[in-house]
Amino acid sequence: MTAITVIGTGNMGQAIAGVAHKGGASVQILARDLEKAGTAAAAIGATSGVVGDAISGEIVILALPYPALADIAEKYGDQLTNKVVVDITNPVDFATFDGLVVPADSSAAAELATAVPGARVVKAFNTNFAATLVSGELGGVPTVVQIAGDDDAAKKLLADVLTAAGLSVADAGALNRTRELEAFGFLQMVLAVREQISWTGGFAVRS
Repeated sequence: MTAITVIGTGNMGQAIAGVAHKGGASVQILARDLEKAGTAAAAIGATSGVVGDAISGEIVILALPYPALADIAEKYGDQLTNKVVVDITNPVDFATFDGLVVPADSSAAAELATAVPGARVVKAFNTNFAATLVSGELGGVPTVVQIAGDDDAAKKLLADVLTAAGLSVADAGALNRTRELEAFGFLQMVLAVREQISWTGGFAVRS
């Protein structure tokens, strides 16, 4: 059984924890608020704790805003070595909502990989809205999680859980493709804010 730790109890954190549970993984949920972690964990029979507690998962999903990544990297450091660390963020400038805050030749995932060089960083979920992960479908097809990373075995470990949960996976390639995934995620958010699509919608990927 794959063990997954989800850090964060927002809409995305709870949705991803639910997908992981549905995919047969054992789930640990960590948050800064122990009560919130406990409530989210109780809903799916997971274990819970606070940020700073030991990580039990071989896959660690950072269901947090982009600015929180640096703190998590510093707090856990070497504990993330050899773990599959999944970045779901879109590093959007929320002050202007007019662009990404990372350099044009970089990405949030690339910065994370630099901060935790021993980790096997994978980008995933940033092009999904929480509602489509919960429902498992979009536009009449299974919800597709687009992923990228340099470690094929790490991507497969995550993909196997997702497909077991009934989702589809599209592998966008190496970690340097995360810039495009983050731009894609930003575009989807812009369309939702402009009410061109709903927060229960998004892009469906058909093979």
